[in-house]
Amino acid sequence: MRMKKPSLLERLRANKGSGQAMAVGLCWYTETGWARVKETATDPQRFEATYEEWCTMAEESLLDFVAVGVSPVKVTLDPDEFAAWCKRYRRKNNASTRATYVSARLRRAGGGGAGTRS
Repeated sequence: MRMKKPSLLERLRANKGSGQAMAVGLCWYTETGWARVKETATDPQRFEATYEEWCTMAEESLLDFVAVGVSPVKVTLDPDEFAAWCKRYRRKNNASTRATYVSARLRRAGGGGAGTRS
């Protein structure tokens, strides 16, 4: 019997008292960008039904990260730049690729300049 892998938030809660400052990149969208990325995604079922629902979920996620001592960094995903990146690295638009893209942008910006810090 395989045990379910803990979520990122569960792992962060467990390490809350470690004293290490940590930033995590959160994929952030404009309303138009969200619709375009969802439209081309291989996993559109992973998106909320509406942009407004996504906004509610995203804001709750920001608060959850702050509550466990993590600095969330909004990384705005531009659909055109993301599509070019996917083509360059031969990746499909799916949740894993979007997360990898956000992490790469955050690293390239030195941990926090690739978006709006919350």
